[in-house]
Amino acid sequence: MPVASLLVGLTGRLVVTGDVPARLRGRPLLLAANHIGNFDVLVLVAACRRIGVAPRFMATGGLFDAPVLGPVMRRCGHVRVNRGKDTAGDAIGTAVSALGSGAPVLVYPEGRISLDPGLWPERGKTGVARIALASGAPVVPVSQWGAHEAVCWGTLRIESRADLWILFRSWFQAMRRRPTFRVHFGHPVELSGLESGRPGDAVRARDRIMRAISRGLRPLRHREPLRPAFHDGTRPVTGRSPWSPEADRERAKAG
Repeated sequence: MPVASLLVGLTGRLVVTGDVPARLRGRPLLLAANHIGNFDVLVLVAACRRIGVAPRFMATGGLFDAPVLGPVMRRCGHVRVNRGKDTAGDAIGTAVSALGSGAPVLVYPEGRISLDPGLWPERGKTGVARIALASGAPVVPVSQWGAHEAVCWGTLRIESRADLWILFRSWFQAMRRRPTFRVHFGHPVELSGLESGRPGDAVRARDRIMRAISRGLRPLRHREPLRPAFHDGTRPVTGRSPWSPEADRERAKAG
């Protein structure tokens, strides 16, 4: 956490709003955040440190296999997710066990950096909802903006020094610009009336969580309501977010 705070401080300015209520501290807790860039995990760590919360992260299995970082991730008790494999579902049980020990767990419901043209949250997966319903842990939505300016999307896989250089070059450029990183901890999501294992409830819980994240995001990017002012030419754009202002307007027109 101190290293993340140092790197964030070197790169830009961190602004944190909201908090985790005192009544939720020291008990099982899920933090659900939008995913906007390669640097945003460090921003989230620094933001959590500022409010006095030390969560375990659910992270892709590739990070656990990396030299140096992998052993650190395992030693710190972070939760491995083997995406695209038969064992991916095991992470839910592992996360529930981690919550049972009283450790907060931070999850990216989208499962990847958003590829929406406006960088609004994607639809999201039901994993975080199933964890919340199975454990009974409250969910605090975490909205963030600005970290996408620190390190570009780059490539899907790092396969050469050239791929790494693209990332580092964008980071060096960001240190000169010093972007502002905004993180907001919202009010716990209301999941009453929903039950684990009941058909449709995981989807309903997912939608409530994603709407809460999106609501918290709007004031953070009020000057960029539709598209990011910062253009990252390396980020592919596919699909559309169902939680963007544009999607809201279309639903309102449709009645």
